[in-house]
Amino acid sequence: MKELLFYILSELVSKPDKIKIEETVKGNQVDFKVDVDNDDLGAVIGRGGRVANSIRTVVRSMARKENKRVNIRFE
Repeated sequence: MKELLFYILSELVSKPDKIKIEETVKGNQVDFKVDVDNDDLGAVIGRGGRVANSIRTVVRSMARKENKRVNIRFE
């Protein structure tokens, strides 16, 4: 899941080398804390959070196949 999240983010941002993803696993709950360059944060979140919600939907659908729950926080 982390690799999928990184791939999606790297296609959206102009500075993919600045992407940092922290993963915390507690049972079947997986929390991702995503940090990107400040110039790219708008592209990742999107107007009204549409892009961020789409990213969450894609990663959660993959997690559902593994019987896991995912939470993604963008900073």
